Amino acid sequence: MSLAFPPYEFRTRTHRGRDYIWDDLRGVWLALTPEERVRRHLIRYMVAEMGADPGRIAQELPFRLGRKAFRADVVCFDAALRPLLLAECKAPSVAIDGQTLAQAVKYNSVVGARYIMLTNGVRHFAFERDPATLEGYRQLKELPDLR
Repeated sequence: MSLAFPPYEFRTRTHRGRDYIWDDLRGVWLALTPEERVRRHLIRYMVAEMGADPGRIAQELPFRLGRKAFRADVVCFDAALRPLLLAECKAPSVAIDGQTLAQAVKYNSVVGARYIMLTNGVRHFAFERDPATLEGYRQLKELPDLR
């Protein structure tokens, strides 16, 4: 689905020739990469439009799959602190394709969220894990409510 994020305002600064963006949730300045801009917009949208509680959003959540370490871009937890949504963010220049979906499904095999979301800031896709089997996914026509 195509959905433009509203034009949110963010605190930015330039230091020693590098651009940074303020992360409201962690209270730190982050290097302003195209992917980070997408992540900042997604999190703002999740809170403002999807009903996510900002206190239950984790960024770059570390986990292990076998011997390898990975990080999930964004994970939103429900009120019982169970993973509700895992989001994979890409730069706007990166296409959202089957490889992106496979990456998110692989990550979610460990995280165990009900929903996965893929976004490059221009195109967004949401999927729900089959509640009966907890294996397959079905694509959603709308982004899920995270309340």
